[in-house]
Amino acid sequence: MYLTENKRQSHEKISLFILPFTIVACGGSTNENVIIEKEIDSIVEVSSAFTTVEFEASDGLLVSGNLYETGNEGSESIVLCHQATFNKFEYDGVAERLVELGFNCLAIDQRSGGPIGSYQNETTLRALEQDKGIDYLDAIPDITAGVNYLSDKFQQPVILWGSIYSSTLVLYEAAKNENVKAVVSFSPGDYFADTLGSLVPIYADFQKPFFLTSASWESEQTSAIIAGKELIGGQVQFIPEKSGHHGSRALWLNQIGGEEYWNAIEEWLSQF
Repeated sequence: MYLTENKRQSHEKISLFILPFTIVACGGSTNENVIIEKEIDSIVEVSSAFTTVEFEASDGLLVSGNLYETGNEGSESIVLCHQATFNKFEYDGVAERLVELGFNCLAIDQRSGGPIGSYQNETTLRALEQDKGIDYLDAIPDITAGVNYLSDKFQQPVILWGSIYSSTLVLYEAAKNENVKAVVSFSPGDYFADTLGSLVPIYADFQKPFFLTSASWESEQTSAIIAGKELIGGQVQFIPEKSGHHGSRALWLNQIGGEEYWNAIEEWLSQF
């Protein structure tokens, strides 16, 4: 419900076999980790067609990304940021559907991440080689670089999208970066209040469109970010009718309950 340029083209099937795993998520304003047990025993099969791109973060680290293009001049663009321990392939099937909706997409490897099956996080590997930090906050320059790269490429502000830890970082980025026109956040919380300042006063005056969502059981921590705020046009918190999912994997192919999220995000994206 709503609360009001190396080029690689591929059409092969990529099978990501996701075994049961434990996700370490950000938790609470004290930055204590919360262990969230989540079992996934499905095979996610997606067909990909993307261009591999690289660009520099402000500290000189090379950031890798998969660029999915509509081929239509004037299409809006989205930067996709992954969850902890993951990489740009979190969004492979998601990006393809977004392209079908008319959006160019750039899925990036943040330095705070890891492999998905045999697919490595190239930015993380470079950061380790160069003795750079790979904690959550270390990924901020990568997100900024992704935004600026895509906005420069298509000469327009972008929509910025995050998942779990990056869902909170994109909220900070959207508030300060003029190259961000709107923000999508899957499972955010005021996790970094002690280091970056609380999101609550920042979003009290936030004027850009946003789409905040989560699993239903974590919706209160999302609601807390916009507590007391009068939502204006294009600003939405979506809470699924059922339990839902933690992070952007709510949109994965064959994900139970995923269409509920897709219907909501497609309706919100239609304003662009």
